[in-house]
Amino acid sequence: MTTRLIVASLTIAASVVFAEVEISPPESATQAEGLDAWSRIFDVASHPRCANCHTGPSDRPMWSGPTYGTTRPHGMNIQAGDSRMGVEYLQCSTCHTTKDTDWDNANLMPHAAPRVAMGWALAPVEADWFGKTSDEICAQLRDPDLNGGRDMLEIAEHLNHDLILHWAWNPGGGREPAPYSLQEHVDDILIWGVAGMPCPES
Repeated sequence: MTTRLIVASLTIAASVVFAEVEISPPESATQAEGLDAWSRIFDVASHPRCANCHTGPSDRPMWSGPTYGTTRPHGMNIQAGDSRMGVEYLQCSTCHTTKDTDWDNANLMPHAAPRVAMGWALAPVEADWFGKTSDEICAQLRDPDLNGGRDMLEIAEHLNHDLILHWAWNPGGGREPAPYSLQEHVDDILIWGVAGMPCPES
């Protein structure tokens, strides 16, 4: 089964940003193939471009990775609050402004706050996995109570339409991108799902 999804994100200025990912689950996948796919999924999920905003009830995004020096909470005492968007304190969009046009040049300046064509936010608190192990993140991602109630295809579709996730592979500003590509990551999610969502042993 192949579904080609073309997702349009409409902005306030009525401009459109397109992202296209092919969602094509394999007919079958062995447990070994699923575990190989999971190892690559973990490479992405644990990478700073993804993990820095997958934090817990502290509501503090993290700064980590080769361009940040020591691992530490986001500077300026930023807290995202229960909204995960900073509504209760200082909204994420105050600095992470919405970029409506000229997407290719949106994030060229080093150390500037990244921006995409949607509101910036932390992942839901249920998706807290910063600093967690491969088996811990795997158990979270396959648990509907912790992954937004999504099955394999819905996880892949979520990756396709969330432009903050797309930024991880094109972060600009000298930042290290997430490994592999968005398409390869979606493919690995599908292989892992068809294989039964196997997790590594602790």
